[in-house]
Amino acid sequence: MSTMLSDIEIARQAHLLPIWEVAQQIGLSREDLILYGDYKAKIKMESIRRIFNEKRSSGKLILVSAITPTPAGEGKTTVSIGLTQALKYIGTNATAALREPSLGPVLGRKGGAAGGGYSQVLPMEDINLHFTGDLHAITAAHNLISAALDNYLHFNKGEKRLSVREISWPRVMDMNDRALRDIVIGLGGRTNSIPRETGFDITAASEIMAILCLSRSYSELKEKISNILLGFTEDREPFRVSDLNIQGAVTALLKDALLPNLVQTIENGPAFIHGGPFANIAQGTNSIISTRLALQLADYVVTEAGFGFDLGAEKFFDIVSPYGGLCPSAVVLVVTARALKMHGGVPLQEVNQPNPEAIFKGRGNLEKHIENMRKFGMQAIVAINRFTEDTEEEIRTIARICEENGIDYAVVNVWEQGGKGGVTLAEKVVEMVQGEKCHYHQLYDWNLPVEEKILTIASEIYGARAVDYTSRAKRQLKDIYKLGYDKLPVCIAKTQQSLSDNPKLLGRPKDFLVTVREIVISAGAGFLVPLTGDILRMPGLPRTPAAEKIDIDDEGHITGLF
Repeated sequence: MSTMLSDIEIARQAHLLPIWEVAQQIGLSREDLILYGDYKAKIKMESIRRIFNEKRSSGKLILVSAITPTPAGEGKTTVSIGLTQALKYIGTNATAALREPSLGPVLGRKGGAAGGGYSQVLPMEDINLHFTGDLHAITAAHNLISAALDNYLHFNKGEKRLSVREISWPRVMDMNDRALRDIVIGLGGRTNSIPRETGFDITAASEIMAILCLSRSYSELKEKISNILLGFTEDREPFRVSDLNIQGAVTALLKDALLPNLVQTIENGPAFIHGGPFANIAQGTNSIISTRLALQLADYVVTEAGFGFDLGAEKFFDIVSPYGGLCPSAVVLVVTARALKMHGGVPLQEVNQPNPEAIFKGRGNLEKHIENMRKFGMQAIVAINRFTEDTEEEIRTIARICEENGIDYAVVNVWEQGGKGGVTLAEKVVEMVQGEKCHYHQLYDWNLPVEEKILTIASEIYGARAVDYTSRAKRQLKDIYKLGYDKLPVCIAKTQQSLSDNPKLLGRPKDFLVTVREIVISAGAGFLVPLTGDILRMPGLPRTPAAEKIDIDDEGHITGLF
């Protein structure tokens, strides 16, 4: 039985096809691939250009999101992969376009992000660890800018006198390390550059990651990188990467990282895994280039927006879709019994115990996300992701909530059954999007004042009464208007554990205050990042990190990775 096996044990039993055989399912040949061994590949840029120039008809894009999750997540990636497998199971040409895992969650609290059970992308050990090196390339590219910036200060180069106090560009690493959030560099004398305060973000929060996922060519990537705002001069003039004249070198480090990665599901279907910004601190979805490529090669493409609908999906509709020219045909909202029990007041350590009453009590969170989906004019369906400990009464309770809110639903058991366990969902999705024309709409107009855009999201999507700004955020607003960045969309950084900016407010909080403590100008990526509450761009490891469970034997077999 699958319930007796771990994800990695199930993956190890799978029969993998050579990746060039998987590629043939969507019309790609071996000559279109850059091989990373037998089971991983990147798509060559000349092949991508050829496919885009052919102007094929586009497939249907299905966006998977979720209600506000428990700290362990609700299986959004597992459902995304399972839905892709189910679509192929019923005879359609389908593929997935998903994010790459970060080592932060893999070695921290959540574990891997390659799905689970019989709904995985493979080879899962490679995908969860170093994969094709994309995140390392992003880390190197980001830190080249950091090194060049401090070199500029050290030699006092150029005509612009950069203010040490006004530098906003940190360093990054792909690891959770709270000790590096705030540091002092340049100590040890004049030869070690100028002492100053700085810090580290996690690579998934890097603006380079955001830019990579919003770029469709090397020229666009280089232009966006050159526009990155690093700080201000002593005369309060903007200082950008272009002032360092290294945008070409930074782009060169990302030459291979821009190319989408192709792997396979556990049922040997194709899957694009590329890019990995977090949704609580960035735009939260895979690269535009991989999604657009998938849409040219398949009739149905399943993609995912991180965390709850209030984070990843809102940003998908208001930032990613406009920049990428993407239009989802439907939304799948993942819900679990354990998450609703948490929102109904059950302690996390007890959410696996039967409690249909708590599910009904926590219904407000699901209902708010259903309301939010409708604000974008989307067709939607709820996927009840069934866990082995869920009772029939609990599943019926969730179904009742859906029925009372007039939304269709399907119970999925893809973890245990693979594509077969998602057939009902797949059939309903196909029926839903037949003949569907693009009619989604954004939540706000980018030309609105910045404060109005932030308030619109906070009130309409989160349920807030008002937005408050610290004195620092107010000063940054003045810079935003002065420099002409006020027409950019906003990418709010907020806790994923609540609809509010307070992780302790579960369920459906109302009439709360959202506090914006800082607004980061991501001029290269093309959005503003209001930091709310206590959200951090460098997570920390939990008391017992997942890394403590991972081991490797002398044959190179990894255990404990999930």
